[in-house]
Amino acid sequence: MQHRPFQRVLVANRGEIAVRIIRGCQERGLQAVAVYSEADTNALHVRLADDAELVGPPPSAASYLRADVILDVAARTGCDAVHPGYGFLSESAEFAQAVIDAGMVWIGPPPAAIAAMGSKTAARRLMRDAGVPVVPGTVEPVSNPAEALEIAASIGLPVMLKAAAGGGGKGMRAVFDAADLPAALAGATSEAVKSFGDGSVYIEKLVDRPRHVEIQLLADSHGTVVHLLERDCSIQRRHQKVVEEAPSPVLPAATRAEMAAAAIDAARAVDYVGVGTVEFLYDPAADSFYFLEMNTRLQVEHPVTELVTGIDLVHAQLRVAAGEPLWFGQDDVVVNGHAIECRIYAEDATLGFRPSPGPLHGYREPAGPWVRVDSGVVEGMEVPIHYDPMIAKLAVWGATRADAIERCRRALRDYTIVGVPTSIPFFLALFDDPDFLAGVYNTGLITSEWLDANLQSAPEVDDVLVAAAILRFEASAAPRAEEAAPAGSQWRRPYQWKTLRGTWR
Repeated sequence: MQHRPFQRVLVANRGEIAVRIIRGCQERGLQAVAVYSEADTNALHVRLADDAELVGPPPSAASYLRADVILDVAARTGCDAVHPGYGFLSESAEFAQAVIDAGMVWIGPPPAAIAAMGSKTAARRLMRDAGVPVVPGTVEPVSNPAEALEIAASIGLPVMLKAAAGGGGKGMRAVFDAADLPAALAGATSEAVKSFGDGSVYIEKLVDRPRHVEIQLLADSHGTVVHLLERDCSIQRRHQKVVEEAPSPVLPAATRAEMAAAAIDAARAVDYVGVGTVEFLYDPAADSFYFLEMNTRLQVEHPVTELVTGIDLVHAQLRVAAGEPLWFGQDDVVVNGHAIECRIYAEDATLGFRPSPGPLHGYREPAGPWVRVDSGVVEGMEVPIHYDPMIAKLAVWGATRADAIERCRRALRDYTIVGVPTSIPFFLALFDDPDFLAGVYNTGLITSEWLDANLQSAPEVDDVLVAAAILRFEASAAPRAEEAAPAGSQWRRPYQWKTLRGTWR
């Protein structure tokens, strides 16, 4: 895999992560080319990029997942590098290799490393051989219910069924009773086929009340691998993270060092280069941890690591892909304070986190010291039905965990979103939960019972109308920057967008 300088980057993604990468490229003096579907014609990442190209209709399978179309766009627009972001094609070894074969720089790990970690069963086998602790279970897919019952009996119930090609909580089933195992296996297999095109499912021992702790890694092409310590991602709904914090409030220093060393061993086992994350299940009662998976890409939750270490991970990806050696060593990595991230979704938590796409009639982000919002939207845009309903990521820093919680609580209350239900009421309820405040929660905290006990119903329509009226009044009272907008394609260039909207954040 060749690493060399480049000047023009095709950003093969959308939403907040595309915005994040585009800004990172421009800060490094690089040009960024966006791709977009018909649903994202007026999206923020399109407006900020130096150039943008339509790649297809709204469904991701016909646009953002069309590797052939994206590669053609990269070639036609003169790009010499491709950054995949996360999701979509970011963990496709085939796409990574196609980028390299086309003579462009792949801003990510080697295709062989992606392939090695792409299959959860193959990764478990590889990690076991590298001496990294793995959860007791199979390293090969389960072929039938009888075999599954035999394995469950040998390792003991409860067990977890997982899709070998999975992620994001898809194709997962917890089984507490042997009688439920055949139906759970059928359900996990079916969901795995629909989500990943691969019905392979394996079995792990279910770790009781675990924490989800992950180690951020950074490796250059000169043999240096460092860790940027850990993130705790144990607040989850439907096995998907919704709140992340750094550092973990429960990880002992000795265990942190052991976990970080295991993560570096995992990276070296696949000759890793670039930014990556090794995820572990941590059992606080036994003070033990087990390899869960390796994400061979930038993580959604990377801002909390950046806030506590001061290391820009997107800049790091660009520098490593250009062949630069790491500019710091392990001893230079220190944690300063505490950071928390909330994923702001267009979801109604009172209805089981049901996605609620729609137009953003009013949108105003919080501000203030040590408040960061990574977003891909502005007022007037629509949250499409075709993609993940995440609107933005709110990340805050505090000198202590308590300071970070209070700052996050204030920022959430300052956040104004009118037009769609959001996850903000859920976060405010979470920040009043005694277990969360004490830092003693686990991945099973958020249940339907918890939601029923802690969340009220969505606000009445009258409340929403009042909020919308206030926003409309504020907008009408402000100077109309639109009248001074330059003629021509005002959406394509960042400075023209600023002129048109005046006070956008």
